[in-house]
Amino acid sequence: MKIAMKIHVSLALAAALAVQAGAALAEYPEGPVTFVVPWPPGDLEDVLTRMIAEDFQAAYGQPAAVLNRPGGGGGPFPGAVEVATAPADGSMIGSFVIGVPVVGPTLGIAELAPDPFTPVGIFLTYPFVLATARSAPFQTMPELASYAQDNEVLLGHFGASLTPTQVSFALAQEMGFSWGSDAAYDALDCNTLASGDVDVINTTIQLIMPCLDDVTILAAVTGERLGQAPDAPTVGELVPDLGISLWNGLFVPNGTPPETIARIAEVAQATIASERAQTFATETGAQIYWQGTEEAAAQIASDIATMERIAATTGQ
Repeated sequence: MKIAMKIHVSLALAAALAVQAGAALAEYPEGPVTFVVPWPPGDLEDVLTRMIAEDFQAAYGQPAAVLNRPGGGGGPFPGAVEVATAPADGSMIGSFVIGVPVVGPTLGIAELAPDPFTPVGIFLTYPFVLATARSAPFQTMPELASYAQDNEVLLGHFGASLTPTQVSFALAQEMGFSWGSDAAYDALDCNTLASGDVDVINTTIQLIMPCLDDVTILAAVTGERLGQAPDAPTVGELVPDLGISLWNGLFVPNGTPPETIARIAEVAQATIASERAQTFATETGAQIYWQGTEEAAAQIASDIATMERIAATTGQ
């Protein structure tokens, strides 16, 4: 009887240990996953993140949803705070623009300082450009710099705090001219230039594709030249110290296991390489690619230094 009882206890203990071992070896994800996009639905990063979420669900058999939150560009970043305070288990993934890891820790938001995120990877550069009408009296940045010495040039942008706008301010300073005035607009497209409301717009090439024949791209605020405007130099070509772009990447809370990060990256990288993502890039002018964790971390460090130079140049 005692022997039988000992065997029974031993078997129960073995079974319990097996369950614990199985739980420890269970592969991520073990439940639903949420991708937080701190922008309204429909923009470039939202569409691509939804593609990643769809492929994630198909690959791992767990529900993957996209949650849109406000405050993605210049703070106070409520979506980023939500991810920062989530468990470090891959159940919540942030899809963030450059401002979150580069500017966020400097804004006095307790949850974002020091930087609470580990990059999974960067996958998108927004195709921001400085553009003017083909009929404008300047058709290159040097010509604009010369023209602005004696004429007021009006700049339209999406917000003074956004990275491309800050680059536009610093570029003017470095090229020896000042914008006569600037203003933020909700829409910056073909009609904005055609109406004559501004002389130069800082917008994405996606929004002016219908009128590219009537527009001159003065400079691209991107890492590489745009395929739709191969003759337009990047800002970094004009002034190397200002080489920076508005990118978007996936982030998880610090402490997330490397194996979890690798499984998220595996799906995201495959999505970005897919035919539908590449077609989307061609249609919108988006630059899509994959920079893994280490490359993304190096990019962030470099961009922090560049933003410090821009702030010193503009005095903002």
